[in-house]
This record gives sequence, structure tokens and C-alpha cells, in this order.
Amino acid sequence: QVQLVESGGGSVQAGGSLRLSCVASGFTFGSYMMMWVRQAPGKGREWVATISTAGGRTFYSDSAEGRFTISRDNGATTVQLQLNSLATEDTATYYCAKAKTVGNDYRNTGTISNFETWGQGTQVTVSS
Repeated sequence: QVQLVESGGGSVQAGGSLRLSCVASGFTFGSYMMMWVRQAPGKGREWVATISTAGGRTFYSDSAEGRFTISRDNGATTVQLQLNSLATEDTATYYCAKAKTVGNDYRNTGTISNFETWGQGTQVTVSS
């Protein structure tokens, strides 16, 4: 059974940092691209970042580029998201997800529908 468990969220002031982590189990972690998305209250899910199977390639939304860093440890079956220079508009629940298919699909790195099995999420709250 696929499981994704996020942690690391919290409340910070604008300009602060957080490091989110997602522990995966129940599938061959190193064979799948992984994604972070977020959902603010009253809004739909928004793509944040994607990482290739081996971690050598990363992709970011415009809002994440330059401030957030996605990484993975295939030995520990974890994917992380370092959040720097946080702003109030970053307030959301952050989720990790695995790609629906094995391997790397660089044509759809930001397509949420190509990913599945969302964890329970971790809340990030940024105050001014």
C-alpha cells in the first residue's frame, strides 16, 4: 500500500524558512518522479516543484523558483522541500505525491493530474 507522510510544517514570520519532508513507502521510490503541491484555503491545488527519479533534475513553478528547493534521498525514500524567503501568500497545506507512471516524463513536470496518492499534508502558515 502506497503511503506518503508529510511533516515539517509550522508557523513562521515572513522571510523565514521551513524544511518539509515526505516519507514514502509501499512502492519502488527511486523509480518515480515526485512532486510537491500546495492548497491554500478556498483555492485549488497549485503545483510547486517536481524532481526526477534520481534527483538530477528539478522543476519549479514561477512562485517557487529561486526560493524553494526540492530534493530527494532514494536510500531513505524521502523527498524534501526547503522553503526560504517565505511570504504570506505561501500559506497553504503542502502535499507530496508520486507520479502515476515509472520513469521520467519531462513533458509534464507540472501536471498535477499525472501524479497521485496524496499524503495528508502539512500546514505552513506565514504571518507578516
